[in-house]
Amino acid sequence: MSTLIQTVLIYGYGVMGRGVAKTFADAGFNTIVRSGRARQLTGLPASTTAVERLPEKAPDLVIEFVPEDVRAKQAVYAEIEAAYPGDAPLIASGTSGLDLVELARGMKRPERFLGVHYFMPADTAPVVEVMAGLATPRAEVDRVADALMRTGKEPVVLYKPIVGFLVNRLQHAILHEAYYLIEAGVATVEDIDHAARRMLAPRMCLNGLIQQKDISGLKIHADAQESIVPKLFHNATPNPMLQTMVALGRTGLSAGRGFYDWSGCDVEGVRKQASSQLARLLEFLQSGIGAPAPGTRPKAVSK
Repeated sequence: MSTLIQTVLIYGYGVMGRGVAKTFADAGFNTIVRSGRARQLTGLPASTTAVERLPEKAPDLVIEFVPEDVRAKQAVYAEIEAAYPGDAPLIASGTSGLDLVELARGMKRPERFLGVHYFMPADTAPVVEVMAGLATPRAEVDRVADALMRTGKEPVVLYKPIVGFLVNRLQHAILHEAYYLIEAGVATVEDIDHAARRMLAPRMCLNGLIQQKDISGLKIHADAQESIVPKLFHNATPNPMLQTMVALGRTGLSAGRGFYDWSGCDVEGVRKQASSQLARLLEFLQSGIGAPAPGTRPKAVSK
């Protein structure tokens, strides 16, 4: 039987690393932060140790949050494996979009590698994705998922590696079609967001994505797929409109302009409001008011 994960090392202490370290420290894990700025760090969570070099004793789990660069991440994995050649810890990448198979190339113990994808803000967003690497045993993936549950998170578990995890793949599938509709002059940015807020989001909050189709009826859904899916915008190219916007510096809220005009807005105020609104919505959904009545949540049918 696998032992519980008790000691966690967070490699990198940016915005995401800070939030993740807090979740483990608050849950009573032995939490270590590895940062080149360890001596300058302030406001560390209680019972958290900051170090500039990897500790002598191997932690149970290392989660890295270095920049989204393959070589930079691979250098971190090499450093960790060299430090603990005998008692190798589980190593998790905090990437949101890089290929785990590519990241693991060159590792001596690829079976100890997996992905853990947090969402912003990391300390309060309830869902975390846990994904196996190409050689990671299911038991080790479950072991990490168990640790995350003990921090109060709700893990979404993937036992096979796929670029983008689950949530980002669903988001990008929707967004790719949305960008096409904007670029083709079919719908405005405002109308797409209005439809998402007032129709897609409430239904998904209550019934998810798949269960809603069971409720609506799969015959209607199957018929709609036959007529709609062939007409969707299928290609393998990132949307040129979005890529051009970014190249021109129209990168969203922090730049003052993206799809919307944010000039004159309080950037931190907007972000705090969005975070606060999300927290209130999640509290409402968890309170039972927005939750399904007892006995109404079905079990998925096995294949």
